Amino acid sequence: MNSKRILVTAALPYANGPVHIGHLAGCYLPADIYVRYQRAQKRDVQFICGSDEHGVPITIRAMKEGITPQQVVDKYHAIIKDSFAQMGISFDIYSRTSSTTHHATAQAFFKKLYDDGAFETRESEQYFDEEKQMFLADRYIIGTCPVCSNPNAYGDQCEKCGSTLSPEQLINPRSALSNAPLVKRLTQHWYFPLNKYEDFLKEWIVEGKKDEWKPNVYGQCKSWLDSGLQPRAMTRDSNWGVPVPIDGADGKVLYVWFDAPIGYISATKELLPQSWEQYWKDPETKLVHFIGKDNIVFHCIIFPAMLKAHGGFILPDNVPANEFLNIEGEKVSTSRNWAVWVNEYLTDFPEQQDILRYVLCANAPETKDNDFTWKEFQTRNNSELVDKFGNYVNRVMVLTHKLCGGKVPKWHPEVATEQDRTLINEIQLAKVKIETAIEGYKFRDALFELIELSRKGNVFLQEKAPWKEASGIEKGTFNDDEKIIAQQRIDNCLFVALQLTANLAILANPFLPFTAKKICSMLKVVERMLDWENAGKVDLLKIGYSMRAPELLFRKIEDSEIEAQILKLKAGLIASTVTPAAEEEKDVNKIATLKPEITIDDFTKIDLRTGTILHAEKVEKADKLLKLEIDLGFETRTILSGIALHFSPEEIIGKQVVVVANLAPRKMRGIESKGMILMAENESGKLVFVSPQEAVNNGAEVK
Repeated sequence: MNSKRILVTAALPYANGPVHIGHLAGCYLPADIYVRYQRAQKRDVQFICGSDEHGVPITIRAMKEGITPQQVVDKYHAIIKDSFAQMGISFDIYSRTSSTTHHATAQAFFKKLYDDGAFETRESEQYFDEEKQMFLADRYIIGTCPVCSNPNAYGDQCEKCGSTLSPEQLINPRSALSNAPLVKRLTQHWYFPLNKYEDFLKEWIVEGKKDEWKPNVYGQCKSWLDSGLQPRAMTRDSNWGVPVPIDGADGKVLYVWFDAPIGYISATKELLPQSWEQYWKDPETKLVHFIGKDNIVFHCIIFPAMLKAHGGFILPDNVPANEFLNIEGEKVSTSRNWAVWVNEYLTDFPEQQDILRYVLCANAPETKDNDFTWKEFQTRNNSELVDKFGNYVNRVMVLTHKLCGGKVPKWHPEVATEQDRTLINEIQLAKVKIETAIEGYKFRDALFELIELSRKGNVFLQEKAPWKEASGIEKGTFNDDEKIIAQQRIDNCLFVALQLTANLAILANPFLPFTAKKICSMLKVVERMLDWENAGKVDLLKIGYSMRAPELLFRKIEDSEIEAQILKLKAGLIASTVTPAAEEEKDVNKIATLKPEITIDDFTKIDLRTGTILHAEKVEKADKLLKLEIDLGFETRTILSGIALHFSPEEIIGKQVVVVANLAPRKMRGIESKGMILMAENESGKLVFVSPQEAVNNGAEVK
């Protein structure tokens, strides 16, 4: 790599809801792994992201919740930013597109293109909702997809088949706000002539990136180019967004996909007001966009054409887009609440960030859509993190304290074995394999090499069996000379094993940063040891240096915890908010698709009981949680429930509720919660209690 500096961006998430694990696996985790590795290499790298706050989903969410778009973005920007921080996603800046810097930057970019005559002004008939008295942006329009016949495709994309669409392609288009049929009215917009940049894009991508970009990225771009590009409107009729900065554009804002990628530039300006141009305009900067596959066209076709038209900006060196991550065999659907939300994971599994990071990387959808299951989450944690990686480190630390007084033993070359030399060689090879994989954006392969190295460490310990040598010394099996040699063999074994442990911390740091810090703490070394230049070395821990007491890096995940998560996922689906499309289906008496069949045995495992809320209070530093004391007739239970945004503690005391009474207890915020109350959601997104229609005895079984 010859670049002076690296600029890494991760797709701006819509601030209309929390982030889920599909988002993490798609771009944020691989971007963070790449950036942490580059920092360890001591390279000049900046990691840029922020909330996309001007998309149509924002206004739809605002209408649904009965609040303003600004209130929506303020709420979810904070939640998203906190989730990323807790997961160790180490942005240098996490900004937002509602900032004054962004508005000014996006408007100046548009004005430059406008002044240069880059736009075409067109009057056209656009879809208009007469009931709401407004022109509709693409995402406000739903209809039947012409590709897969999905009846609820959006005007810009079908979320079922992934096809990029325009509203005119939809069959029987209707309003996503009122479900009313649409009419067309005349309006004026400014179009960016993508067709004029076809030759540039073909030369840059088809001729220049074929062997560098991932096949899924290159293939999608080539397909677009082969089909021929068309002018695309860069403005919209709306009152929410970046106002179009020219005369005669009242009531018009910049198209979100014009505005959003400029957010990378404005965020860099906020971070580095004096030197931002070095990262965006110096050809010796390497620009890398981490995105999901649904954003390929915008980052590889539209944004580069915009940069080319503006002039003076560098183009992305690579756009390593991932495919989608499904959950339990089904596509993620935020509207159906079929998702594992990161903020909820952090509540349910406190201080277990690296487990999720590991599982999402090990099963990353790098080349095809992959599936996350809670059972695999448990299996990978228990059999790989606990039994291989964690087990190795713990064995080494325990044996060091038991057989070497907790200090790094001496190295005795005169008794070194082929096994010692082989493991030292494996450490050095692992460094090369991991850095090669990361440089090639193959993070799953790199993680495999890390776990494989820990497995080899376990095999080494088992074959060397220093405890047997120690037993022989203790029992007097050896004579004096043999005792000396036996202790030297023990020393050599644990010397190499400890050096491997230090290397595991360095090599794991991009993937498992919290774990790497724990290992450094046990080894009593500063985190500077995690610099990549130290990887592969076997003299990192100096002879005679004392270690701290061993501590477990990971814990086993129990079956009851997995069952609780699966139940929670399914319960969330039952109580999920209906989308405008689903409301339309309901209005015409369509029946929602049934979930997979279960047996009566599955159902009878759930023990539902009635109870009365005796006391309720907010949980400190947890915006969503209320601590409830519930009388179940036969006992009083403490249950934590994520309903604090919907109810004050005072208004629910005395309320009779239905409780899942046999749910395994969980600790959240240091409080043990034993059960779950059943809730549903009304059309406005407000939670409501599932309660008996008339009072019954507490503890009554719900059948």
